[in-house]
Amino acid sequence: MAIRHQLIDRDPAAVWTVLSNPARYADWVVGTSDSAPRSGSWPDVGSSLSFTVTLGKRRAQGHTVVRRFEPPRHLELEAHTPLGSARIALDIRTWGDETLVILDEHPLRGLGGALHNTVLDALLQLRHRQMLPRLARVVEQEHPVMQETPLDDREAEAGARNTA
Repeated sequence: MAIRHQLIDRDPAAVWTVLSNPARYADWVVGTSDSAPRSGSWPDVGSSLSFTVTLGKRRAQGHTVVRRFEPPRHLELEAHTPLGSARIALDIRTWGDETLVILDEHPLRGLGGALHNTVLDALLQLRHRQMLPRLARVVEQEHPVMQETPLDDREAEAGARNTA
């Protein structure tokens, strides 16, 4: 199994906003070049989206089905490509002011499932080293942190006089 984690500097609600948007799937899932709703209401259980996988000049169509959707903690997907399918489980946890995302992916069916071994797991780890930071970037860009603006000296002095 290929398991990896990522801290995201936003709360779980921000992470769920991205995960719940089928149009954002290709923005964080490595290997996909576009995505669109296919059936159902994403991310309800049984709903699906379609995507395009691009490898060099070759393009292939695939789709992902939601197998488990239990906000605010779990999202499990089954991604189907011409080479088979894979289980992709996301565990979303509050971690102080941040969110810990734990990704667990392994092949289920087809060529990937038949050839599943430590080498394939190593390749999945390389993919996850790109995918989880991409998810973090998408979440953090979509949900910027509001910066507190410091009071200038006059406002600070006025505030101090009013409390005295």
